[in-house]
Amino acid sequence: MASDAQAQGLVDRLQAFMDAHIYPNEARYHEQLNALEDRFSTVPLMEELKAKAKAEGLWNLWMPADHGGLTNEQYCPLAEIMGRVLWAPEAFNCNAPDTGNMEVFLKYGTQAQKAQWLEPLLDGEIRSSYAMTEPDVASSDATNVRTRIERDGDHYVVNGRKWFITNAPYERTKIMIVMGKSDPDNANRHLQQSQILVPKDTPGVTVVRPLTTLGYDDAPLGHAEVLFENVRVPKENILLGEGRGFEIAQGRLGPGRIHHCMRLIGSAQRALEFACRRSETRETFGRKLSEHQSVLEDLAKSFSEIEQARLLTLKTARRIDEVGAKDARDLIAASKITVPLMAQTVIDRCMQIHGAGGLTADYPMAEAYNYARWCRQADGPDQVHMMALGKQLVRRYG
Repeated sequence: MASDAQAQGLVDRLQAFMDAHIYPNEARYHEQLNALEDRFSTVPLMEELKAKAKAEGLWNLWMPADHGGLTNEQYCPLAEIMGRVLWAPEAFNCNAPDTGNMEVFLKYGTQAQKAQWLEPLLDGEIRSSYAMTEPDVASSDATNVRTRIERDGDHYVVNGRKWFITNAPYERTKIMIVMGKSDPDNANRHLQQSQILVPKDTPGVTVVRPLTTLGYDDAPLGHAEVLFENVRVPKENILLGEGRGFEIAQGRLGPGRIHHCMRLIGSAQRALEFACRRSETRETFGRKLSEHQSVLEDLAKSFSEIEQARLLTLKTARRIDEVGAKDARDLIAASKITVPLMAQTVIDRCMQIHGAGGLTADYPMAEAYNYARWCRQADGPDQVHMMALGKQLVRRYG
């Protein structure tokens, strides 16, 4: 585990890297992306940045403390810094869903699975997807999934349809972790599911279409609808064992939810900084925007809300470090309820201060707003977390 001094050193070095290599290249990144013949292929600049980050030791910063990395609390400021530019985490091999998938391999993978998939993921050579959400059921209740994982001799056969599968359209994605039902008649609904490794190039796997959120395709990573038709994979591809799928999902999603919150705080903080600068450089009705009470109130509220969310996220991260994600699920739920909505609200205010320009790609806010909005669905919608947290509170105090 890294010391606090080592963690602070990483913060300083990461900020310097962002200043030297990320912010100056934002326009270049989008120019290269828009010039790609296939929007879901590799942006050349990203490979340059990955090489630089590796060389500077700013690689796999998400690695948990029990594997020689950082505590969740130590990782918070690093994820916030990376979250200021939405595509930046990949440069440090810290982007979702790959960090969560790598944690799945670390926690639950066999040695053979780790050698085949975890090592190239850690090296940044390949990318991965996590296929749980389905279009035909309310996937906010993960026990609803209908995809079937059926044993057939030395193989499993996978049939089903998934959607909003991040990374699925990306050319570098080689492996999918697929959740489906292997024992649909089990009386315990939480033992009906399994998770299995499906290489993306397996016959029967079809990336049907990339999907958009509020018009953004999030290329080159993207989110896709994926069809599995009689997909056969070796029995060795099952993760942890039959009936352990829900258990794996819960172990994976807890820290991942907090990683999203950390990055969203960075997005909101950057939007606030843009709005402060804008308020000093624009005039309306004979006064700078910063001299209008309504603008000052919006800036003050935004600062306060970001600080509250940051402190809640830090407290949640510390609690996970102390007792584990399962016993910190109340704070995880509170963070997941609070932070994406906070970011959405703050970014919206900052867009408004920028006038019509705030809606354009001239500034990072519109895309960041989209990120905040879909995070209110990703890893469980607000309502599910509120319901779960409410039940915990009733049991605790009722």
